[in-house]
Amino acid sequence: MSDYDLYYWSVPFRGQFVRAVLAYAGKTWTECGDAAIVKLMEGPVGDMPVPFMGPPLLIDKTADFAIAEMPAIILYLGETLDLMPTSGPLRALTMKIVNDANDVIDDITLDGGRMMWTAQRWQEFVPRLKKWMSLWEETGRRHGLKAGSGFLLGGDTPGVADIVTAILWSTMADRFGTIAAMLEESAPLTAALTRRVAALPPLVKLAAKARHDYGDAYCGGHIEASLRKVLEA
Repeated sequence: MSDYDLYYWSVPFRGQFVRAVLAYAGKTWTECGDAAIVKLMEGPVGDMPVPFMGPPLLIDKTADFAIAEMPAIILYLGETLDLMPTSGPLRALTMKIVNDANDVIDDITLDGGRMMWTAQRWQEFVPRLKKWMSLWEETGRRHGLKAGSGFLLGGDTPGVADIVTAILWSTMADRFGTIAAMLEESAPLTAALTRRVAALPPLVKLAAKARHDYGDAYCGGHIEASLRKVLEA
């Protein structure tokens, strides 16, 4: 029997952060599937494990506890799996990084497909994406991150901030070569950290499973199609 039930669509995107923390911690989970997500979302709020508008939704079966919203799930897992820093300021910075990652993927999908990408929109967005990358770069620099060693907020082992960083940029860069090149140019320390953390065996295995299960998919739908169109032009 698995440790958790995860409700997230059959793409990496926002759910991949949750999968990565679980994988890194050696936990098992059941992917409940798209049909089960739709059934919950369309059903009465009173029947939901926790009131939620959309996935991810995680159920900790041992604790009999359900939580939704990616940053809240990551906080819960970080706390219960001992992956959060002990220092108050570093804990706050960790959650800032998680929320920043959530904002980046909202930006890259134009708020979940509120509009579609055009060549002009993408060109106007590039400086903002580079600025996002620079936020990670400067955060790491301030805490001693070097090209071949160290972690985003210091420490001797990867924590939530490093896992979320690696998943954010590696998932995107692996699927979009233009963004990979931009990360290397704009944030080389972050790119190096991403490669090192993504190369950890549990995350390598997770990435391979994502490729097997989802192919080249990133976020899916028309918004991904429009993103690919502008990046491959």
